[in-house]
Amino acid sequence: MTVEREMLSTQSRVVEQIARTLQDWPGIDYSRFESRVVRYIEQQEAEGRTFSSAEMDDLLVKNALDEVSIESPEWLKIAARFYLDKLYREAAEHRGYDPAEKYGDFPHLIRHLTEEGVLSPRLLDAYTEDELRDAARLIVPERDHLFNLPGLLTLSTRYLARDKARRTFELPQERFLVIALYLMQKEKKERRMTYVAEAYWALSNLYMTVATPTFANAGKAWGQLSSCFIDVIDDSLRGIYDSNTDVALLSKAGGGIGVYMGKLRPRGSAIKGIQGLSSGIVPWARQLNNTAISVDQLGQRQGAIAIYLDVWHKDIFEFLDLKLNHGDERLRTHDLFTGVVIPDLFMEKVEAREDWHLFDPHEVRMKKGWSLEDFFDEEEGRGSFREKYEELVRDPNISKKTVPAIEIMKRMMRSQLETGVPYMMYRDAANRMNPNKHAGMIYASNLCTEIMQNNSATTVIEEMLDGDVIVTKKKPGDFVVCNLSSINLGRAVPDGVLERLIPIQVRMLDNVIDLNTIEVLQAQVTNQKYRAIGLGTFGWHHLLALKKIRWESEEAVRFADELYEEIAYHTIRASHELAKEKGAYPLFPGSEWESGRYFTRRGYTSERWQALSAAVQKEGVRNGYMMAIAPNGTTAIVGGSTASVDPIFRKEYVEEKNTYRITNVAPDIEKGLMWYYKNAHEIDQKWTLKQQAARSRHIDQGVSLNLYVRNDIKAKDLLDLHLLAWRSGIKTTYYVRSLSIEVEECVSCQS
Repeated sequence: MTVEREMLSTQSRVVEQIARTLQDWPGIDYSRFESRVVRYIEQQEAEGRTFSSAEMDDLLVKNALDEVSIESPEWLKIAARFYLDKLYREAAEHRGYDPAEKYGDFPHLIRHLTEEGVLSPRLLDAYTEDELRDAARLIVPERDHLFNLPGLLTLSTRYLARDKARRTFELPQERFLVIALYLMQKEKKERRMTYVAEAYWALSNLYMTVATPTFANAGKAWGQLSSCFIDVIDDSLRGIYDSNTDVALLSKAGGGIGVYMGKLRPRGSAIKGIQGLSSGIVPWARQLNNTAISVDQLGQRQGAIAIYLDVWHKDIFEFLDLKLNHGDERLRTHDLFTGVVIPDLFMEKVEAREDWHLFDPHEVRMKKGWSLEDFFDEEEGRGSFREKYEELVRDPNISKKTVPAIEIMKRMMRSQLETGVPYMMYRDAANRMNPNKHAGMIYASNLCTEIMQNNSATTVIEEMLDGDVIVTKKKPGDFVVCNLSSINLGRAVPDGVLERLIPIQVRMLDNVIDLNTIEVLQAQVTNQKYRAIGLGTFGWHHLLALKKIRWESEEAVRFADELYEEIAYHTIRASHELAKEKGAYPLFPGSEWESGRYFTRRGYTSERWQALSAAVQKEGVRNGYMMAIAPNGTTAIVGGSTASVDPIFRKEYVEEKNTYRITNVAPDIEKGLMWYYKNAHEIDQKWTLKQQAARSRHIDQGVSLNLYVRNDIKAKDLLDLHLLAWRSGIKTTYYVRSLSIEVEECVSCQS
């Protein structure tokens, strides 16, 4: 391409930069792009304007983005190259090296940012200068070329370590290397650098991502590494306020919170034996709402809290109205997310159009000596929950409110179409498949409905004066901690790396447990008791398209079954190998891992599964919970793929960022995949549920499963989807996403 010799120096540099960048795309005619950029520079310089290097980079990025379309998606990668030039130049300027080197002195970076108070001193304490230099040799700058612009922009603005003046210092491959070094710091020295190399390989090739708290905070001097937490509020004034304090502490550190409120007494219940005094759950929900607003997440966004209530609780109707955009504002909590805990029996009553009874959990405890929420149906169609429920129905001394079950379901669906919530949690399915039911039960899920672990309330057992110090003793409940990471299916599966990838991923997640510092002590206790991790996936729709499998097909259902069984096998085997090396989690004895029921319950009868089952029963697993699929929309953007197990929202859509207007295009659509992508709201959601039913068998926890529906969906059709989800043994559904509402993603669970 010819350029006039008399062009000004700024224009010459730009033309040279364009040619250098576009040489990796020899088939692209970029004359229109170049002419537009040069013409703009000429016009601006004729008016006396000069351009800094950063302004030139921005100009190239913005003009490259103008070229993006569903026919020309490669311009997202080209825009990323121009943005990389900007990052390289800024880092070199601030760190004092030649931009042509791209990456500067890595040990110097670690020392400088540690002295600045940005990075944790633990890195310099753990690794020698020689080890840091050895680690720096792992960096492959060319892997920066894997990013498209949305991914690189997200990585740069959300995750890279900057100095206190928010200037660019850390570069993408250095962030991956810092994460690898930080998570492997306590491994045995003779193997440590091997694990660092494997973790860097996994991250830098975008075969996996870690959850946002780990991605953003690993190696840094602040923040914690876990994604979400789940608490159970004890039915006492002290319990309510203590839980609120714990929620505030975790929200401050960037955690998303799930809170089970089912043990709290309803409006009109007795306090100290006097009827009618309780104000119910709404005031306490509003208190949590205020906490979500006032205690933000590292100054970046307000706290994120989901509250759960049983469908048989007397306050269920008030609970379902909390998010509505009309009615008495004193009874609303617009900043919380709601989830309903649903037993099989309720869904049976809905299906049969029968009555449902609402109870006061406090009254039940006082008069019966047990709590209805402490039971579940151990088998489909029979079990202790329905026995206890029917006992309450028959007992004339127990007050109850009777309503048609379908009316509650209608109220839930109306709220879902208006606000996207409540989430649905099918408690019997969750508890039946719980491998640790010997140690507790699952009352509620987390902010994103993918975590299914034992949870229980923390209670104060004694408070006394010791001299001039007040000593409070508590009995810690199971305060759930979620440690998340996700496989990038669109890259890892085509490259055939699952067998190599999953062991290092499980090791990284297991190390998060020991490295993390959590201010709420009962959460630390629970973290160590169960050593729970949540290995998940994103890029499902991307992978289906690459395999040329249509979403609405039996082939997709079969593939979900096969792929997630493979992932489950390698995950359990990796945890087993870690148990042989470091020991099984403390509550392994008595679990379904030890008894082998975990494997038989899921129909794992092949020779390799039987061998693994025998080995696990003998030697244990490192982690009491292992698999969970989070929403991970943000880190899926970094990975250049589709979110979670969701279909793409649209094949092409425009997103306005602070600095750029970005046309997003379905990944790899230029490879002849147009007809294998279908917009989310055009997909028959029954196929989504069929895939999820196949997938669920292999996931010991849960999945953030969205339902995409059109604005004009009939109530009967939405009801049919919920009934199908329940009948299929699916543990939870996340948002109901209609075209008329926008829902806020959980950033903490992005992995």
